[in-house]
Amino acid sequence: MPYSVNGSGQATLIESTQADGKTFQQLRQECLQKGKLFEDPDFPATDDSLFFSQRVPVNFEWKRPGEICKDPKFITGGATRTDICQGQLGDCWLLAAIASLTLHDETLKRVVPHDQSFDRGYAGIFHFQFWQHNKWMDVVVDDRLPCVRNKLMFVHSADNTEYWSALLEKAYAKLNGSYESLKGGSTMEAMEDFTGGVGEMYETKNAPGNLFVILKKAVERGSMLGCSIDITSSAESEAQTTTGLVKGHAYSITGVEEVNYRGAKVQLIRVRNPWGQVEWNGPWSDNSREWSAIDSSEKNRLLHNSLDDGEFWMEFGDFKANYDKIEICNLTADSLSDDVSKKWEVNMFEGNWIRGSTAGGCRNYIDTFWTNPQFKLRLDHADDGDKLCSVIIALMQKNRRRLRKEGLDMETIGFAIYESPDDQDHQGKDFFRYNPSKARSRSYINMREVSERFRLPPGNYLLVPTTFQPHHEADFLIRIFSENKAKAIEMGNTIQADLPEPPKPNPPEEETDEEKGLRRLFEQIAGSDKAISPRELQHVLNNVLSRRKEVKFDGLSLNTCISIINLMDVDNTGMLEFEEFKVFWDKLKKWIMLFLSYDTDRSGRMSSYELRSALNAAGMQLNNKILQLLGLRFADENYDIDFDDYLTCIVRLENMFRIFQALDKPKRGSINLNMMQFLLLSMNI
Repeated sequence: MPYSVNGSGQATLIESTQADGKTFQQLRQECLQKGKLFEDPDFPATDDSLFFSQRVPVNFEWKRPGEICKDPKFITGGATRTDICQGQLGDCWLLAAIASLTLHDETLKRVVPHDQSFDRGYAGIFHFQFWQHNKWMDVVVDDRLPCVRNKLMFVHSADNTEYWSALLEKAYAKLNGSYESLKGGSTMEAMEDFTGGVGEMYETKNAPGNLFVILKKAVERGSMLGCSIDITSSAESEAQTTTGLVKGHAYSITGVEEVNYRGAKVQLIRVRNPWGQVEWNGPWSDNSREWSAIDSSEKNRLLHNSLDDGEFWMEFGDFKANYDKIEICNLTADSLSDDVSKKWEVNMFEGNWIRGSTAGGCRNYIDTFWTNPQFKLRLDHADDGDKLCSVIIALMQKNRRRLRKEGLDMETIGFAIYESPDDQDHQGKDFFRYNPSKARSRSYINMREVSERFRLPPGNYLLVPTTFQPHHEADFLIRIFSENKAKAIEMGNTIQADLPEPPKPNPPEEETDEEKGLRRLFEQIAGSDKAISPRELQHVLNNVLSRRKEVKFDGLSLNTCISIINLMDVDNTGMLEFEEFKVFWDKLKKWIMLFLSYDTDRSGRMSSYELRSALNAAGMQLNNKILQLLGLRFADENYDIDFDDYLTCIVRLENMFRIFQALDKPKRGSINLNMMQFLLLSMNI
């Protein structure tokens, strides 16, 4: 498996995306040895790689660069903004990110490895590297590109002999399933895939009071920053103002500093126009009079120059007055090099919202909200020189762009943060009913990622990520960025049981009227062997339970009765004697009361979302993974569990826990991986 070495000499594992597991180097070498140009079987030159929801509108031809021009080049004179021209696909969000990528050489060289060309070693194969859900992926493509009349139809360079940007777009389309999957998106989405970072967006007119500090720390960490001026109509796009700024245009922020100016501190910000020209002409611009009052050493420290290079300084107040939006892509510790002064501390978790168990929806749905995955965050150390802790929470839904072809688009997602008690348990419904959130995402939105910055006092917090509606399934990744190291764990991740030994049955002379009635019925069915088989047990229980009007059910299945005998058959006869049956009856009465406490409408069904609580009350604690599988196994289309399935579930679980405790008494209390697999197999899930 290949590795990428970052600027500090650290190696990062890169995963191949090819179905056969072969790396770029292996595939290229095979092609060179065979004397054949690579044809990618995973992303073939067919209509399915172009569109999934519509017919191909024109007659596309797939051509290699050598068939389009005489002397194709991968990169000519360095990768620049002019290499990125939009074609007939609505992916301008991706193009804006690629344009920003060209301003960061180290990032660019990771995403677009420069050691490939159409000259020596050419085999019709190229590769690019993207971050996806906590992994760096190496994406291989052949160089067959969709054309009409010998012209590229999608991204292309202004120089028709240069092809790195077209091949990069193809690799990104492959990663997401098709070219059509790239229609519509956020520039920050692509920036995160280029860096492994996490995005933030601010409106300068409605920004927090410490925005300057936020930007300064972001620059210190090597984050990628951009800004822009809003437009009110298409006519204003790239229109130049009298102060030399361009509307509807993407700028980069390259520096944030304070200087001494006439006895006072002045906040400055350095901005770059990717055109390489057209600059701000107001205060602190190149050759402005403000610089004459600055010490020469300060000028040198700020690398001030008077060249018409598109880069200029502004006073921070002027910046906020003129620019409308700021985008920050904060880098994680393994994103690029470690040669910046500070890095975020990161905690990362992967999880799922599964219908019937952990897809609880937002706080509006209090009956199921508490069943969502929960994560506990402990903030022990405030920011340097501060009493509060800076935290960025980023919730990302996974693979939704690729799933578009299956009719699944972005879910509407968000999260809430609560002050948490010290105990380490999964919090129940009452906790959220009586405790308001401490902080939350500004809105629920159908974007790939929702991220938010908070300043919280040191303490314990509970983070609950959710979809807006309950019962909506998705996989997610949650990242918690903090100024200083913070502890985070997933709640409800324990498998254990507290199953007391059942009481010994009363002797015949001390039996209650209920027990005497059970004995008569039992002996009537058992016959001379004084024991009953699973089918006879089915008859007994259905007969007895049918008389209890509070329990509505259609009868117990034979499989449930087999599970009961497996649990209670102490002497391994495969039959149930009366003493064993009576012990089970005591258990059954408790389980019936539990079921009725959750069957509030007396329909004979309980919500599968309540299964965690019911099992906890029965002395069994399961993690989210098993609860999700149990929900899928036993819940119906309305996310309900009937009495028979409830009883089957609880009997099989207790049976497995007792087997485990017998096999592993010295380690009683938790289950290792092999035992958990055994548990799932035994539950037929």
